[in-house]
Amino acid sequence: MADVFERNVHCLLGLPFDAVDTAGAVRRVRDAALRREPCFLSTPNVNWLVACLADEAFRDSVIRSDLSIVDGMPLVWIAGLLGIPTRERVAGSEVFEKLRRDRTTRLSVFFFGGQAGVAHATCAKINADSGGITCVGFHFPGFGSVEEMSSDETIRRINASSADFVVVALGAKKGQAWIERNRARLSAPVISHLGAVVDFVAGRVSRAPVWIQRTGFEWLWRIKEQPGLWQRYLSDGLVLLRLLVTRVLPYAWFMYWHKPSRQELDSAAIDFQDTGDEIVIRLRGAWVQTNMRPLRDCFSKAVLADREIRLVMGEVAYVDSAFVGLVMLLRGHQARHGRRLQIVSIQKPVAQILTYCCADYLYSSPA
Repeated sequence: MADVFERNVHCLLGLPFDAVDTAGAVRRVRDAALRREPCFLSTPNVNWLVACLADEAFRDSVIRSDLSIVDGMPLVWIAGLLGIPTRERVAGSEVFEKLRRDRTTRLSVFFFGGQAGVAHATCAKINADSGGITCVGFHFPGFGSVEEMSSDETIRRINASSADFVVVALGAKKGQAWIERNRARLSAPVISHLGAVVDFVAGRVSRAPVWIQRTGFEWLWRIKEQPGLWQRYLSDGLVLLRLLVTRVLPYAWFMYWHKPSRQELDSAAIDFQDTGDEIVIRLRGAWVQTNMRPLRDCFSKAVLADREIRLVMGEVAYVDSAFVGLVMLLRGHQARHGRRLQIVSIQKPVAQILTYCCADYLYSSPA
């Protein structure tokens, strides 16, 4: 559990993102598969981010994931504007392709979902390729509810394949909900909703050329391939524009004019108290990425106590996106284990930062 808080995670518009490049994400997934360690990979893009603003369960599925990558160039650009160290788009489909092309390590995959017949075609194409991934099964569950797709027989079928990696393709919200419901029942160490992978590998949809991906105009290519997507892209783009005006630019301006003083950074301190009923953590000073080592250790110690946690922030003067990301990991861990995290006594400047980060739900709705 302590390893959870070693992740280099930052909050971007309400979601946690790991500051990793594609090579780092591939390494993390491969190592988890080989070591049989659980790895729930989430791949938020602009559409996910917009949907998470209005869907708490969807948002929390990202927070509770083990690796969250920036799968969208607009998010990379916004991260750069806010000083978040995410310099590269890390597409879930690219992570899968690099694992597939790596012949030094053999991993097995099971495809769950997709349109009728598409997963079958994907499986056949992968096995004809003799690459680094072998398909050991697929299942088309139809179009029922998450509950109907989660029968004991379905889970037994997936587990019987002994897959290292379960790729889910049900639509983002339903896919994340299905993973959340069943991840503890699945024996595969790695699981992720990668709906586009099934279509790309099967040849049902062609991937945009690399130069288009890097310029951030892959959405235009996707509309060419799937014209029905234009309404979604238009709607998401308008919401992102609103966030840019009301959250991103004001936050960048705020950070320019409000930097933590050396005294506030040096005075950062933690008071840890175990009352028997809960863990109380009182913080003071300013907390940023460079001074969070004690906080990582404190959170690791707190979750090992397996109690509810109360985070008292009345004497905290400043926080950055790394601090908010770390608190999101704590929230996710507590929720996953049925424990509550309560954050109290937020000073106005810190509350303003959380609002700019679209993360005010952290203290307005205890989890």
